[in-house]
Amino acid sequence: MTSDQGWEPVALYGGDGPQWRGVSPRLATARSVVVSAVCLLLLVAAVALWAALSSPWFLVAAVVVVVAWPWLLWLVRRQVAAISWAEQAEELVVRRGRLRRTLVSVPYGRLQLADMESGPLARHFGLANVQIHTASPHSGGSIPGLPVAEAEALRARLTERGESQRAGL
Repeated sequence: MTSDQGWEPVALYGGDGPQWRGVSPRLATARSVVVSAVCLLLLVAAVALWAALSSPWFLVAAVVVVVAWPWLLWLVRRQVAAISWAEQAEELVVRRGRLRRTLVSVPYGRLQLADMESGPLARHFGLANVQIHTASPHSGGSIPGLPVAEAEALRARLTERGESQRAGL
C-alpha cells in the first residue's frame, strides 16, 4: 500500500507496512555475556568488601545483584527482540524499543556513508553493526547485531542506493 506521494506508510507498532527483519538472536547472547560479567564482578566486589569490612550494606548489595541478574538477562532478550529494520523503495527504517518505541527513517538520498563495525565480542559471535550517516548529526541510525555477511551486503546495498538517489538530485 502506498500513499499519493509514493512512500509507504510505516507503523511504529507493527501492522501493515514494510517487511520487518529482526536482528540476530546471537546479539542477545552477546549482550547477556556482558551483563553477566558486570553482575559477576559486582557480586564478587560486594562479597569481598562485606568480608573485609563486615558491613551489612555490602551483603545487601550482593543480594540486590543476585536478584537483579536474572531480570537483567530477561530484559536484554526483550530489548533485542524489539529491534527490527526494513528496506523500502525510498528509505531505510529502523524500529526499536518496547516501552519507549523509536522509529528512525533514513531516506537513501540523504545517506552519505554506511559503516560496518564489529568489536571483539561481536566478532566472536559472528556479528556486526551497520551505522548509517547523513549530513545532519541528528539523523542517521544503526542496526546492531547483524550476521557479518548480511551486514556487508546491507552496507553495499545502502551505499549503492545512496549514490543512485543522490545522482538524481
